[in-house]
Amino acid sequence: MPGVFFDEMFVGQKFDHPIRRTITESDNVWFTAITHNPAYLHLDEEYCRTQTEFGQRIVNSAFTLGLMVGISVNDTTHGTAVANLGWDEVRFPRPLFHGDTLSVESEVLELRESKSRPNAGIVVFAHRGYNQKRELVAQCKRSALQLKRAAG
Repeated sequence: MPGVFFDEMFVGQKFDHPIRRTITESDNVWFTAITHNPAYLHLDEEYCRTQTEFGQRIVNSAFTLGLMVGISVNDTTHGTAVANLGWDEVRFPRPLFHGDTLSVESEVLELRESKSRPNAGIVVFAHRGYNQKRELVAQCKRSALQLKRAAG
């Protein structure tokens, strides 16, 4: 199991996730359409070329968030999380475009015992996503309810 148990984590622990993902036009259009988001910024190339500062469609930020967190799962919470509790301070300082490659790093910011579950604790991660130029494109804090290693 690749995830890390609550009692094996420490504040300041960093993960440089080896998985990277190049975002395709299909990814962006599919995600935008399936979530019923009609924003021209994601779907209308002509509008973006003539009416925006970007000159091209930008990747849906909800897709960017989901991909950033998804890339982090294998190294952090895969098989060791009870539940995702929430995302806070979600920011997108730069847009992603079709053909950009997202890489992700994570850091453990906080650890606290669960008051209701003696077999788990709450971990707060900082996730940061970068494009291929190493420019920060996304960041968030994520709280997860994480299992402790079984006594044995």
